Amino acid sequence: MQLAQRIKSIKPSPTLALNARAKALAAQGVDVAGFVAGEPDFDTPEFIKQAAIDSLKAGFTKYTPTAGIPELREAICAKLQRDNQLTYAPDQVLVSVGAKHSLYNIFQALLNEGDEVIIFTPYWVSYPDMVLLAGGKPVFIETREENGFAPDPEAIRRALTPRTRAVVINSPSNPSGAVFSRAALEGIAAAVRGHDCLIISDDIYEKLLYQGEFLNIANVAPDLFPRLVVVNGMSKAYSMTGWRLGYAAGPKPLISGMQMIQDQSTSNPTSMVQKGAVAALKGPTEFITKMVEEFRARRELIVSGLNALDGVRCRTPEGAFYVFPDVRGLLGRTYKGAPVGTSSRLSEILLDDFRVAVMPGAPFGAEGFLRLSFATSREVIQKGLGRMRDFVAALS
Repeated sequence: MQLAQRIKSIKPSPTLALNARAKALAAQGVDVAGFVAGEPDFDTPEFIKQAAIDSLKAGFTKYTPTAGIPELREAICAKLQRDNQLTYAPDQVLVSVGAKHSLYNIFQALLNEGDEVIIFTPYWVSYPDMVLLAGGKPVFIETREENGFAPDPEAIRRALTPRTRAVVINSPSNPSGAVFSRAALEGIAAAVRGHDCLIISDDIYEKLLYQGEFLNIANVAPDLFPRLVVVNGMSKAYSMTGWRLGYAAGPKPLISGMQMIQDQSTSNPTSMVQKGAVAALKGPTEFITKMVEEFRARRELIVSGLNALDGVRCRTPEGAFYVFPDVRGLLGRTYKGAPVGTSSRLSEILLDDFRVAVMPGAPFGAEGFLRLSFATSREVIQKGLGRMRDFVAALS
C-alpha cells in the first residue's frame, strides 16, 4: 500500500513509544522505574469527576457546538482575564480535544507550503512534526542551559524571514522546566515587534511553578496582544490528561479558521468532559497548590540525586515537572566495552539493563541531555536514582 508523502516527513512520537514500551514491561511483571510520562500521578479531583457524572445522568450525551459549549467558553474567558489579564470574547475561543489538538489546528489553519515557524531548542517533540504536517518548515533557534534556555533576541532577528508565520513560546517548558523571565520575554517581543508573525504561547504548564511568576508575553508587551494565540488545557494543572480537553484563544479570523478545520475532523470535544472542565475552571484550586508543593519536594529530591552522579549536571527547573540533566560527561565513557555515544543509546541501556525509563534529549533537539519526569512517587524517584548510580558505577 502506498501512503501519503506527508507521512514520510514525520516520526512516531518518541515519548509515547517509550512510555508504551515501559508499560508493556510493567505489564509483564518487570519492575521499571518510569520517568517518561508527562502526566501528573494525582487523581482528577472528585468535584470535577462528579460534574461529568452528573452531566451523564442528566443525558448530556449529544453533539455540542464544535467550538465548545457557551458555558465553557465563557469560563475560559473568565479564567484568562482572572489569571492572565488577557481579555477575550467567547467567539475568540476554540475548545479542542486536548491542547495538542489546539496546536495542530493552529498550524493547519495558519501555514501554507514552505511557511516557517520559529521553535526554540530544546522543544516539545511534537512541534516540528505538526509544522511539517501542515506543509511548513520548522526553524530552530538553539538556546543554552547557562542562559536558562532563554533565546538570544539577535538569533531571533537573524531567523526571521518573509516566510516566518509564527514563533512558538513554551514557558514553563517541556522538556527543560525553564520559565522565561520578564527580561527574556521582553527580548523576544523586541525581536518580533517589527515582523508580522503570530506568537503562539503554549501555557499548558503555567500553574506548575516553583519560583518567580508566570508571565505571558502579552503581559510584558501588550502591543503584541492582537498577534497572540494562547494555548492551554486541563491536562496538567487539573490532572485530567485522559479527558483530552484543551483550548486556544486568539484573533477571531484564526480561531474561525481553526474551527473549520475542527468541523471536518473531530467536531466537538466530548460533551460530558466539557462539563467537567467548567467545574474545574470555576471550582476550588487548593488541590493545585498541594500538588505543586509535592512536585516541589520531588524536584529537590531528583535534582540533588542527579547532581550526585559522576558525569551528570542537572539544572533546577523553575516550572513543569521535568528535569533535563546534561549527561555529556557519560557519553564518552564505555559500557560493556563499547562507548555509550549518544543520549538515545544511554536511554536504551538504562531501560534494558537497569530498568529505568528516561527520554533521550535528541528528540527534543538537545543531544547530550536526558528528560526525566518527576510526576511520579518519591519511592520511584529514589529507586530510579539508585539504579542510575549502579549504571554510572558500571562505566569505565
